[in-house]
Amino acid sequence: MVRPCPSVGPRGRLRAWPGARELAPSLRARPARCRRLLPRGGAAPAGGGAEAGPGGGPGCAGGAAAKAGDMTDNIPLQPVRQKKRMDSRPRAGCGEWLRCCGGGEPRPRTVWLGRPEKRDQRYPRNVINNQKYNFFTFLPGVLFNQFKYFFNLYFLLLACSQFVPEMRLGALYTYWVPLGFVLAVTIIREAVEEIRCYMRDKEVNSQVYSRLTARGTVKVKSSGIQVGDLIIVEKNQRVPADMIFLRTSEKNGSCFLRTDQLDGETDWKLRLPVACTQRLPTAADLLQIRSYVYAEEPNIDIHNFVGTFTREDSDPPISESLSIENALWAGTVTASGTVVGVVLYTGRELRSVMNTSNPRSKIGLFDLEVNCLTKILFGALVVVSLVMVALQHFAGRWYLQIIRFLLLFSNIIPISLRVNLDMGKIVYSWVIRRDSKIPGTVVRSSTIPEQLGRISYLLTDKTGTLTQNEMVFKRLHLGTVAYGLDSMDEVQSHIFSIYTQPQDPPAQKGPAPTTKLRRTMSSRVHEAVKAIALCHNVTPVYESNGATDQAEAEKQYEDACRAYQASSPDEVALVQWTESVGLTLVGRDQSSVQLRTPGDQILNFTILQLFPFTYESKRMGIIVRDESTGEITFYMKGADVVMAGIVQYNDWLEEECGNMAREGLRVLVVAKKSLAEEQYQDFEARYVQAKLSVHDRSLKVATVIESLEMEMELLCLTGVEDQLQADVRPTLETLRNAGIKVWMLTGDKLETATCTAKNAHLVTRSQDVHIFRPVTNRGEAHLELNAFRRKHDCALVISGDSLEVCLKYYEYEFMELACQCPAVVCCRCAPTQKAQIVRLLQERTGRLTCAVGDGGNDVSMIQESDCGVGVEGKEGKQASLAADFSITQFRHLGRLLMVHGRNSYKRSAALSQFVIHRSLCISTMQAVFSSVFYFASVPLYQGFLIIGYSTVYTMFPVFSLVLDKDVESEVAMLYPELYKDLLKGRPLSYKTFLIWVLISIYQGSTIMYGALLLFESEFVHIVAISFTSLILTELLMVALTIQTWHWLMTVAELLSLACYIASLVFLHEFIDVSFIATLSFLWKVSVITLVSCLPLYVLKYLRRRFSPPSYSKLTS
Repeated sequence: MVRPCPSVGPRGRLRAWPGARELAPSLRARPARCRRLLPRGGAAPAGGGAEAGPGGGPGCAGGAAAKAGDMTDNIPLQPVRQKKRMDSRPRAGCGEWLRCCGGGEPRPRTVWLGRPEKRDQRYPRNVINNQKYNFFTFLPGVLFNQFKYFFNLYFLLLACSQFVPEMRLGALYTYWVPLGFVLAVTIIREAVEEIRCYMRDKEVNSQVYSRLTARGTVKVKSSGIQVGDLIIVEKNQRVPADMIFLRTSEKNGSCFLRTDQLDGETDWKLRLPVACTQRLPTAADLLQIRSYVYAEEPNIDIHNFVGTFTREDSDPPISESLSIENALWAGTVTASGTVVGVVLYTGRELRSVMNTSNPRSKIGLFDLEVNCLTKILFGALVVVSLVMVALQHFAGRWYLQIIRFLLLFSNIIPISLRVNLDMGKIVYSWVIRRDSKIPGTVVRSSTIPEQLGRISYLLTDKTGTLTQNEMVFKRLHLGTVAYGLDSMDEVQSHIFSIYTQPQDPPAQKGPAPTTKLRRTMSSRVHEAVKAIALCHNVTPVYESNGATDQAEAEKQYEDACRAYQASSPDEVALVQWTESVGLTLVGRDQSSVQLRTPGDQILNFTILQLFPFTYESKRMGIIVRDESTGEITFYMKGADVVMAGIVQYNDWLEEECGNMAREGLRVLVVAKKSLAEEQYQDFEARYVQAKLSVHDRSLKVATVIESLEMEMELLCLTGVEDQLQADVRPTLETLRNAGIKVWMLTGDKLETATCTAKNAHLVTRSQDVHIFRPVTNRGEAHLELNAFRRKHDCALVISGDSLEVCLKYYEYEFMELACQCPAVVCCRCAPTQKAQIVRLLQERTGRLTCAVGDGGNDVSMIQESDCGVGVEGKEGKQASLAADFSITQFRHLGRLLMVHGRNSYKRSAALSQFVIHRSLCISTMQAVFSSVFYFASVPLYQGFLIIGYSTVYTMFPVFSLVLDKDVESEVAMLYPELYKDLLKGRPLSYKTFLIWVLISIYQGSTIMYGALLLFESEFVHIVAISFTSLILTELLMVALTIQTWHWLMTVAELLSLACYIASLVFLHEFIDVSFIATLSFLWKVSVITLVSCLPLYVLKYLRRRFSPPSYSKLTS
């Protein structure tokens, strides 16, 4: 537990420390920025530099050269994480005093290696706590969350009113037992979740790690780790806190991280240690040097980090810039080697903890409708109570009579409704998980399965959702010639000729032009393939395969033991293709690349700089030096939209990119530029200086790199195909026939998105496609919208930029037109735009939306939609974990909606209305009884009768309605048109609700008046006749409602009847047991039950005969 610190005030201000007064004037004399950014000690450390960074991190001080890979500074965090910031907010209940112990506004920090005692501020403990409550707040918290809703509070007030003698109507347990049962179920469920959460947290907090100290290596629990500690993390061990990577045991001087638990991406990430500390002889030497890390304040951005590493005891002092490639975030797992890191952030300041926010709690439309019906019932309760008192002419203490009648008719609002529906949802979730036709499906939100039965708009991602995200290299285009899959052997022969025939053949008069032409084409192909083999972030990984161990495989470059790791499947596809044509990537570390030629010669290249791909730049580059010739070459590849302005003028790039995109290929443009030694040295000096700046580092670095990106030589275009997932076309056709409109939202380019939409039959062959022209202002948007308005039954394709302009000026008009389209394709969509489209659809149409995606960029869309479905794909599990439902393949979506969604909605509709009917029946009987007996507020049934009626006597048959179905699942899949009927909400509407109310009034009145007419002498006979008739009526009504019998339904009916008959022996207080055994009792009960149920059976038969529902035509 965090305890208040007496010497530090709120926001970390010095308060009780004696030296504060002396230090204050000197601090005030400095500029505010300097005060905030100076390291411990108040003075900047020694060492010159062009720009002194915060924390005394100087600029270029002649120290170690900056490492490659700092270009990831400007990758934005996924927008979904910004929906609910939790970075500087302490947990509820911590209060103002917590700020003095690290809970105030986040500040930059200076962390000395291995010296936690030299910290300049207090930091939170490294404890992971995901529990909602603690031991003392659990019960009050759970009860508060239950009773903050009106109807739960209403039932509590009803139960409490029975302690007042004037209001008591019966035994206390008749009110407290049902309420206690509902609360007990909730408390047990919450307690189980809290215990599970506590055990998970305890397991994480108790993991043991090694800490480097002056006394050697000591063991420490994760919860005991502090800022400044030097922690050793073994292979396949979880990183316990946010750290800076200092050393690794790997020979290549780098390590791989598995980050799937942090960002959802399954590909391994390459991380680089600080060069200065990696060069030290042993890890123990880290404690012998005087060095510190200056780090930015804690924030939620998992893709960026800005800091500097400074070693003061060297001459001159060494300073290195730190970026995301030096950071090890908590929750990731080391996949290779042993690493040593210095702890920067702990506890609630961890990136993973700050990014943990509770997504919005989704309340289903069905629950809102039931809630609305319950309010109507409450209104009816008040009206009936007032009418009863009014008929007494408000005589005497009429206000007490109103309260007594409110209590008497409280059954109008069924307390069991919420429990039945919640248990029903649990059953639906269990059925979905157990369905063998959709294996691997997970229900993460069991509160909204009925939503699946009423989806009007489906918004889907493209890559990895509709497509497999398995890349196949299809095309190499050199401008004058293109090579497809059928002509790759020609590329192979060109590469073979370059490396096996290095010398020019003897000059001959005849075939000389042909030979020269072939050599020119071979060299062009060779340059293109070499560029593709070098310009990437792929690393070959060698694993033992039984015959060869890992070390031997790595040494011999064994093909059978090699696998490729990269951050994108596109990259792996390109490198696998270069291997297939003869140029194989066999080795790579942070400073070099090795390629193997067809003649088994190893080509060595030194990596001078690496500029990784970012979403803003849409390109990546690498500068390498050929070890054999000393030539320095800058290779770059990227999207055509950015590369068109970088390469030299040509007349074929734009046209061929369009052609390849129309074939559904993902296009990359590859270019190169040769650099002189002086040119590179000048660039490196400017680049290192830009990387050492802390303010606007990304902008300064990008500016330096752009100085190289001019007049580059265009080498080739590559085309990679992402194949469609299995059964995408029939699934989309099923959804279309079910009345669901499908929108595809993708970040891919317009031509590729359009081609995929046609290929997947999202746009049918007969439909026209209107491609919305790029618009940049209001006038252009107005003209284009008018042109689109004249089109009919036409699919719309629009880019994200044009969409933004349209939504800015003509939001209502655009959404009105788009909603009329049979299909919409939005390309070049940012994650925030995807969520915005979902939100607009909900607001403009009032219909339910379902979002389907597989990557981290789909999370915002999934969480914003009414029903989010995540696909476990190549991009990891982030979307799957954030979704309400998780599936393994897109084709499973058809069955999830058509079968399970439809059944869940129809079953819940029947169940809720039947529970209401059950309560209204007994309330009607009470009303008739009170009106007959001079409007007396006397209960008809007391004690166990009133409790048993809604529990043991009718609970099982009524709840068995969750097993009912109108058609078989195969029929529902074969005729998706059945799904259309549900979109109008007919299973639960005011019309059906009114019908059930009328049925309840008819049956309740019939049973009560029948019992009053047929009873002989004693009041107890009325109770026996009416209650038995009521139980039999409810059992028969369940049988009337059921459409497809299940053996459990039969068991439930017979069990309930047996329970009632058996309990009659114990109910002699309320029922005359000797009277029940008479023939008179049996015929009277039979007649009353027959009169109450037979007309409804006749009406059901006539309706089936003359106005059958759509599904009955299929079942017959």
